[in-house]
Amino acid sequence: MVAKVKELEIKRDAGVAAASGRSMLVEDWLTYWADNIAAIRVRERTLDTYRALIRMHVVPYIGKRRLDQLQPEDLEQTYKALLAKGLSPASVLRVHRMLHRALKIAMQRERVARNVATLVEPPRQERAKTPEPLDVAECKRVLAAAEGQRNAARWTVALALGLRQSEALGLQWKDIDLDGARLSVRRGLHRVPGQGLVFTEPKTDRSRRTIAVPAPLIEALRRHRVAQAAERLVTGTDWEDWDIVFAQPNGRPLDKHSDYEAWVKLLQRAGVRHIRLHDGRHTAATLLLTAGVHPRVVMELLGHSQMRTTTDIYSHVMPALAQEAADRMATTLWT
Repeated sequence: MVAKVKELEIKRDAGVAAASGRSMLVEDWLTYWADNIAAIRVRERTLDTYRALIRMHVVPYIGKRRLDQLQPEDLEQTYKALLAKGLSPASVLRVHRMLHRALKIAMQRERVARNVATLVEPPRQERAKTPEPLDVAECKRVLAAAEGQRNAARWTVALALGLRQSEALGLQWKDIDLDGARLSVRRGLHRVPGQGLVFTEPKTDRSRRTIAVPAPLIEALRRHRVAQAAERLVTGTDWEDWDIVFAQPNGRPLDKHSDYEAWVKLLQRAGVRHIRLHDGRHTAATLLLTAGVHPRVVMELLGHSQMRTTTDIYSHVMPALAQEAADRMATTLWT
């Protein structure tokens, strides 16, 4: 009996023995984990993503496997199958990270002896696409094309402040101090299945921030507010008061898709090459950096949680900044 116990302990320490406790299927554990553990730790949108990944990309492959019999090879074969059916490496990596979190909790609760996800190499992620910001001349053409259009200030906010799309669409008038030329980012606007468009808290503390607004943009926002007030009078009792800065003609928030379509049409009207809407954010950051604004200040304006995020994304700008610093030092010491 003693020898048997020692043998089980050796296997347990080697990470190959089944953990104590009632066995579950992988599908059952992931469902429990999502509904009872992840649900109280992550945002609703993230939870919806987890549930979709479980339903579409995990359950069809390993859902009926016993949790305590799950092997690294099961995950590797699942990832291979997902890639074969057309999922991107980035999407498969999201599946891997979710499984890693769920299996970590399972191991802590002794439902499995080891987290097999730690033994699996996820697909190599493709190198992030270099941002394609607009240059100054292109920005001016876009802003000129927006003049006179409905919600024209929406695009000035995008190019001058670099707000995320969800942040810009979630702006309320109470967030803007027109007299003090300040704008506060306090929420985002997202579509949640079963709930429609809802306001959500910023993802990190850094995302919650107050930004100094250029004087021309303040004037643009004043004009926008007057135009919106006129729309409200025309709409009458059909107006829905969300206090939204960039709203539909009835006062309701704009949907991300219609916002993006308006961006595409604006670029076409301006005769400017197509770029992603998110690259409008990159445009603001690039213009600030090339104007000599310190990366730390840009980090705060963009709401990045770490300086490294800013410097990594805008590494293409850094060589020019380094050369400018060298030129300034040459002027300081040798002239």
